Amino acid sequence: MQGIIIFITATDKKEARKIADSLLEKRLVACCNLIKDIESCFWWQDKKQKAKECLIMVKTRKALLNKVIKQVTLTHSYDCPEIIAVPIAGGYKPYMDWIKKETS
Repeated sequence: MQGIIIFITATDKKEARKIADSLLEKRLVACCNLIKDIESCFWWQDKKQKAKECLIMVKTRKALLNKVIKQVTLTHSYDCPEIIAVPIAGGYKPYMDWIKKETS
């Protein structure tokens, strides 16, 4: 099983919780961590921007990435939400087994 962590930013904790709940309900992810009050600096529509956001760290299987992306884009308020996946190079086997068990 190839595990991944997906980073998703949301406007605030309320939206992040809505996104996390929708992913968990569909069993697309095993776990979501919500980290509020991050400051993001970025380019958007040719302007340098800053925003307070909430970061969602999602643990799931690589095979579910496209389904996660689809669900997030249905739930998210942004036109172009950040959805970035990185592979998990390794980890505690019981935890990795848990991710596999809890996702469908």
